[in-house]
Amino acid sequence: MKRLTDFIEKQSFGVCEAIGKRVGFSSGSVRLSFVYASFFTFGSPIVLYFALAFWMNVRRALRQQRRTVWDL
Repeated sequence: MKRLTDFIEKQSFGVCEAIGKRVGFSSGSVRLSFVYASFFTFGSPIVLYFALAFWMNVRRALRQQRRTVWDL
């Protein structure tokens, strides 16, 4: 089961894992709360999820692009 959740998390941008690490919760409980919130609010957390995924990819790209000040 751990391999399956790791595979799904890598394929789905890693947003829940990053939120869980930052807040101190397990990534499974964050995923479950996203699912419950999506059912109760008719899918609006999905927009938030994709916005966070976009922001995480932008941050990752900026960090990989320039590591130090001297790389100009």
